[in-house]
Amino acid sequence: MHRVGSAGNNNNSTRPRKEKRFTYVLNDADDTKHCAGVNCLAVLKSQSEEDCDYLFTGSRDGTLKRWALGDDSASCSATFESHVDWVNDAVLAGDTLVSCSSDTTVKTWNCVSDGTCTRTLRQHSDYVICLAAADKNSNIVASGGLGGEVFIWDIEAALTPVAKSVDSMEDGSSNGVISPGSSGLPITSLRTIGSSSNISLHASQSHGYSPVAAKGHKESVYALAMNESGTLLVSGGTENVLRVWDARTGAKNMKLRGHTDNIRALLLDPTGRFCLSGSSDSMIRLWDLGQQRCVHSYAVHTDSVWALASTPTFSHVYSGGRDLSLYLTDLATRESLLLCTKDHPILQMALEDDNIWIATTDSSVHRWPAEGCNPHKFFQRGGSFLAGNLSFTRARASLEGSTPAPVCKEPSLTIPGIPGIVQHEILNNRRHVLTKDTAGSVKLWEITKGIVVEDFGKVSFEEKKEELFEMVSVPAWFTMDTRLGSPSIHLESPQCFWAEMYATDFNPGASEDVKINLGQETLRGLLAHWMEKRRQRSGLHVSANGDIPSGKNASIRNHSHSRIEVDDGVENHNAMVHPSFEFSTVSPPSIITEGSQGGPWRKKITDLDGTEDEKDFPWWCLDSVLNGRIPLRENTKCSFFLQPCEGSPIQVLTQGKLSAPRILRIQKVVNYVLEKLVDKSPLEGSNSDGTFVSGVATSQSQLSMLGDGSFRSGLKSWPKLKPTIEILCNNQVLQPEMSLATVRAYIWKKPEDLVLNYKVVQPK
Repeated sequence: MHRVGSAGNNNNSTRPRKEKRFTYVLNDADDTKHCAGVNCLAVLKSQSEEDCDYLFTGSRDGTLKRWALGDDSASCSATFESHVDWVNDAVLAGDTLVSCSSDTTVKTWNCVSDGTCTRTLRQHSDYVICLAAADKNSNIVASGGLGGEVFIWDIEAALTPVAKSVDSMEDGSSNGVISPGSSGLPITSLRTIGSSSNISLHASQSHGYSPVAAKGHKESVYALAMNESGTLLVSGGTENVLRVWDARTGAKNMKLRGHTDNIRALLLDPTGRFCLSGSSDSMIRLWDLGQQRCVHSYAVHTDSVWALASTPTFSHVYSGGRDLSLYLTDLATRESLLLCTKDHPILQMALEDDNIWIATTDSSVHRWPAEGCNPHKFFQRGGSFLAGNLSFTRARASLEGSTPAPVCKEPSLTIPGIPGIVQHEILNNRRHVLTKDTAGSVKLWEITKGIVVEDFGKVSFEEKKEELFEMVSVPAWFTMDTRLGSPSIHLESPQCFWAEMYATDFNPGASEDVKINLGQETLRGLLAHWMEKRRQRSGLHVSANGDIPSGKNASIRNHSHSRIEVDDGVENHNAMVHPSFEFSTVSPPSIITEGSQGGPWRKKITDLDGTEDEKDFPWWCLDSVLNGRIPLRENTKCSFFLQPCEGSPIQVLTQGKLSAPRILRIQKVVNYVLEKLVDKSPLEGSNSDGTFVSGVATSQSQLSMLGDGSFRSGLKSWPKLKPTIEILCNNQVLQPEMSLATVRAYIWKKPEDLVLNYKVVQPK
């Protein structure tokens, strides 16, 4: 398991962060499909002939999906969105779906609902990798992860309201959080951890439910298995041993040795007598827990075994892993068959009658014939081989170099996914991102609108990147990654407010002097739906005399929310979204963030209901969107010298160093020089040292006055054929649309103050 930084979790980060991060995840196409590898599967059998079976899939894109299964079809009937990182495993406990994630949480869902998270359990200190459930005791679920922790949960108890004092909370709660903490901490409220607008609960240990801890692992736990009654638990991981626990108390029963590498998959028979294990040493082992020993070893695979599934009678095992192959092995006779080969490593399997669903590192899920009720049918076709009991290197030799022919050539049903993004490049304009997906398709995204502006198809990524290169310098106002299979754009204060552009870059008809802050306008676009819902709710809660009631809307944090309660005029003005920052409502992005309580959460921007506040959003985000306030940035200006070209008869117009905003266009410098030539006088407001305290030096007012191309009255004395002014740097003529920052970065290329030269070019 590669340790990659979580998209939203900062609980264990050693890097100090002054403010919480705001992330939005872009969606390009069909939201009913996964866009990253599928880590886990669970099948819910129908209780009647009228109902259909359901397949649940959990993906590295951070979502779970429910698929209604037909004979030859599968349709997405719900998306479960709340995790902020990879979903690593999912199990069914009665009518409750339980999932775990690299965001360190375990979540429970009503599996027949529209995607509502009913509880968030925050007990683990690191990525939660695996789950196990008791088939005949739907209350018991175990979880394990990279922190070496194993917890056994009573789901019914965990879903019960944690304390009577909850009744006195400001809002009701049906969606909660349980997290560890010190005794005596008060219960506080938290909104929207799930993908609905339910209120969530953040409770300390003294008030909430505490799971049973199975303590003993010193390293990461990758696999768990439980018997059907929920009394016995087996765990395995990087210590290469199986540990057996009493699931009721967390007490150690035994430790079993035999594997020589990480244990990645475990199965228990219904009685809890026999256990199957799959390992990175390529071996499958059968253990008799009564005898506390390994009774059989099966050398079937040529690489790591990552997934196991057994027939209902525990007579045959299906196995898959890193070698891209799915095998069926008779545990009694040791006969093995290659059922099929895949294009991607197999991560998990789930039996559905006579079929088996296969999840891989690809975003698609496939169903293959399995003859789960009568696997002997496969062996009657021939082509089987006898599984050895040696390591995989010797197992290859025992096959005498022969490769078994797969029994099945094509899957009987495929649930297609979207190719995930594997490569990206942020372009210099800091508005566009070039991406390449697993299918080789190269696309250009506009991140300030969340859309794909051009699909180039299967072309060279490097060549397209060079083709799209622009000589422009814009501050890095965001970071991004594609860990979830889609572009995840991260905004942090104050960096996200560092980039400004002129309005004319978006609308040629706009005023040349109006500047747009990219981070602030992006936040307004993302939260436009939330703002509208907020205004609607505010209208419903205005008292008879027109006053907005105080009380629960008051701030917990005086320096943030007290400023959020702005007057309607300011809020309505800030609610206007620039057309270049309007995000799609057809394929809306999801936001991942956290406020003052409860940890990170994820939700589509169109699912926000207006009740979210500083408990859910970073305070700096709300202050920017509602009040229009952004942090002041130092060094927003560029110092430069403006001198005539060497040998030019033109007079020196300025003495000393000038200063102007970094985004100032060279065209405005041209206008400034023209004006000074007309005036034939030194720049007003200059100090004795030659630096300017007004005009260009501090507020850019003298340059901006000329930004629209109009000149002051002094220019009227020019002859009809006005001279053309050229601005040069390092003897290179500058284009009028260049900014000072661009000139400094790409042409000047020195740490010293920029030097610009000007000369007059007489028109022909």
